[in-house]
Amino acid sequence: MKKTISKWLSIVLPILLGVYLIIYKYNEFTPAQIIEMKGYFKNADYFYIYLSLFIALFGFLSRAYRWKFSIEHMGYQSKFHNNFMAVCIAYFMNLTIPRSGEISRALVLKKYEEIPFDKAFGTIVAERVVDFLIFLLFVFIAFFVQFNLLKNYILAKIPVEKLFVLFIIGVVGFILFILIWMYSNWKIILKLKEKFSGLTEGMMSILKMKNKWAFLFHSFFIWFSYLLMFYVTIFALKETSGIGFGAVIIGFVFGSLAIGFTNSGFGAYPLLVAEIFMLYGIPDTAGTAFGWLVWTSQTALMIILGGLSFIFLPILNRNK
Repeated sequence: MKKTISKWLSIVLPILLGVYLIIYKYNEFTPAQIIEMKGYFKNADYFYIYLSLFIALFGFLSRAYRWKFSIEHMGYQSKFHNNFMAVCIAYFMNLTIPRSGEISRALVLKKYEEIPFDKAFGTIVAERVVDFLIFLLFVFIAFFVQFNLLKNYILAKIPVEKLFVLFIIGVVGFILFILIWMYSNWKIILKLKEKFSGLTEGMMSILKMKNKWAFLFHSFFIWFSYLLMFYVTIFALKETSGIGFGAVIIGFVFGSLAIGFTNSGFGAYPLLVAEIFMLYGIPDTAGTAFGWLVWTSQTALMIILGGLSFIFLPILNRNK
């Protein structure tokens, strides 16, 4: 019963959050602004939207190809088309339950390649560790390039006194966490230690694998394709076409955060991207329209590729 409730909450709560953010943002606009936004959608240059989706496809292919290196390191083989369709299904599933895609990827290989679930899932954990580290690199670059702008933005939103209080609370909380981590026998802490051990093992397996440089190349290529597909979409609207690299990478980072913490960014992605773009003089209506153009097109691609993968997986694996 608890598992069922937890499962439904993991689906419903992110969707409700997305709906709330959409309604919240919609109520901020006047009727004239809504008409203005419709004009952005009507007059957008969709060539750049289609180009971004074409670039995204290379990211999907690269992720599927990268997977074979960690699978081979575990002593197994898998067909590329199964890897690719498993990746597409994973993106599709993440639209429903956050992070359910990792489980679905492992299940696909278990069914069609007879690779044990725990082994396949272990390779995905290793990938996620690398992806997280590369994302942190993007975060560092973004904050380094736009430090003064972000500093002024934060100070405008939160007074210095409150920032100091938050800093003290953060330091105390961090010290308490370290002490609890080191000495506590709580079940939740023990489970977290077990998961952390798995992450460490996954990371170490990458350093030991035969094709680690090819694996790392594809890891960076995947994130480069993410950034490039975001970049080309700025030319879809006249209002966003003139922004510089700083705005692009900050928008990309915050958009990625929205995708990571909700159902692939539902509701949150356009809001956060618009908020960032306003720092660079882009009207809220244009930034919101841009966010919806990017999010909707990417989501449509994931639904199409995921749906086709569900259809073709059993067809291409009839003998299994």
